[in-house]
Amino acid sequence: MLKVGLTGGIGAGKSEVSRLFVECGAVLIDADRISREVVAPGTPGLAAIADAFGPEVLAADGSLDRPKLGSIVFADPDRRAVLNAIVHPLVGARSRELEAAAPEDAVVVHDVPLLAENGLAPLYDVVIVVDASPETQLDRLVRRRGMTEEDARARMAAQATREKRREIADIVIDNDVPLQELHRRVREVWAELAERASASG
Repeated sequence: MLKVGLTGGIGAGKSEVSRLFVECGAVLIDADRISREVVAPGTPGLAAIADAFGPEVLAADGSLDRPKLGSIVFADPDRRAVLNAIVHPLVGARSRELEAAAPEDAVVVHDVPLLAENGLAPLYDVVIVVDASPETQLDRLVRRRGMTEEDARARMAAQATREKRREIADIVIDNDVPLQELHRRVREVWAELAERASASG
């Protein structure tokens, strides 16, 4: 098994790259998806968040009001740390369960937005960073996700710098390129990962 950590700044295009890896044959473990699972209604994770942040972070149907919680934690690093202390251990435990269930010869791609921020690089055999310029990130967040420029800049500022992410990268995938070029680069990287997985097996 080859354990790959995939990361990139918000708006860099990491989701597209992870989708392409799955098409190539990767087993994907998506930390964002798991982070939603572990705070679904009725979970201990959601109960812990409501205890820490108050009932105002719950929607009328009892689910987590993500925009409300986001507005609290993105503006306050201390509150963000409280949230991370609740969610990250739950995500880590579920990720390990999913990894253990993967075939022995698999290339397991962990899609982890905060890999650099949380010092997780040593957990993986290979770290891949999807990289895009801040201008590209900002444009995608405003144009495609409908964020205000102020909100987009705040989200970007809450993450590791571009330089810090590149420092931990074994492989960088440049996503300031046309989609066709991105697809070509992902296939090239996949060939290298598959080769490493078979060599380690």
